[in-house]
Amino acid sequence: MSVAPLVRAVEVENLRERAPHLEPGDTVRVHAKVVEGSRERIQVFEGIIIRLRGEGVNRSFTVRRIAHNVGVERSFLVHSPRIDKVEVVRHNQVRRKNLYYMRGLRGKAARLKERRD
Repeated sequence: MSVAPLVRAVEVENLRERAPHLEPGDTVRVHAKVVEGSRERIQVFEGIIIRLRGEGVNRSFTVRRIAHNVGVERSFLVHSPRIDKVEVVRHNQVRRKNLYYMRGLRGKAARLKERRD
């Protein structure tokens, strides 16, 4: 008996029903649950998606923002129960899949054009 159908069945159980449509270059606001001791709170992390990878349960995205003149990147699993919600603030126009070049840009140079649909 193959293991793949069993793994796929478990993955389907853990998929989020309404996963957001995300693309590289989108500015998003991620509401993540943070556990501090016995308390749990929601922390908002807003930035630009610089990378999407994986499929199914393993799909993840990396968000970059500038906080106090320091670049901060954080990776999130799309289907994680630790993510409360993901709001897409704006869709930006990009021509690449991975926006690693954003790491070397500062100030006005790090802006992206908004996509017109």
